[in-house]
Amino acid sequence: MATGKQKLAAADGTEDDGRKYRAPALEKGLDVLELLAAQGGPLTTSQMAAHLGRSVSELFRMVLALEYRGYIALAEGREGYELTNKLFALGMAQTANRTLLDAALPVMNELTRNIGQSCHLAVPSGDQVVVVARIESPRDLGFSVRVGYRRPLLDAASGLVLFGHQSEAEQAVWRERLSANQSPERLESFVAKAEAAAQEGLVRSPSNFVDGVTDLCVPVLGAQGAVATLNVPFIISSPLPASVEEVIERLHEASARIAEQLNG
Repeated sequence: MATGKQKLAAADGTEDDGRKYRAPALEKGLDVLELLAAQGGPLTTSQMAAHLGRSVSELFRMVLALEYRGYIALAEGREGYELTNKLFALGMAQTANRTLLDAALPVMNELTRNIGQSCHLAVPSGDQVVVVARIESPRDLGFSVRVGYRRPLLDAASGLVLFGHQSEAEQAVWRERLSANQSPERLESFVAKAEAAAQEGLVRSPSNFVDGVTDLCVPVLGAQGAVATLNVPFIISSPLPASVEEVIERLHEASARIAEQLNG
């Protein structure tokens, strides 16, 4: 005989997980937002329905409501919806994030002037890293990453630096979170590379996303570990304002200045 909880679970189409209260409509909306964040590209309503195991009719009004409130928008030049920066803007309104940007932006401006390359600041967000600030190269040509850009933590140089500069207790929490969607072999490979990054104090590697770019990434350290990474997507141009070794030196100096302001 079905219990009251089981009847409730059957009524809203979800399994019982011990929660006292449910908000099915809200959870559908959150499912859509989390799916688009994880996917990294636009999805049509039909594709969302397939990923979430729901019908198109279940999601249709939810998608329109999210679009009306500015959380998602039709992708320009492509079919489907993508996240806007509204959630990002809400998160950045928190005092801790404003403090980080207040400390970082003046230093980042000076850094780009000295090295002739762009730079950006990235922070952890669940199992991803997200770019929260960038300064363009002062030169006519350069390469930069847009604010709000997300990438899986395991695929990013920032992810290696962030994980490698956490306490053992915090690393254990991160490992549990990351292990949900990764094979043990891939996770262990990531951890080994993160340990090497921690010993080296940076990541210097060819970009696995853009040919001709070398990722340079150093930690911005807080009281409990890395709170962000400072990054330069290094490109070779003629004339070259600063060598890669000089850029690395300037990067370390800049991250230390940001950390000093954050930590008082």
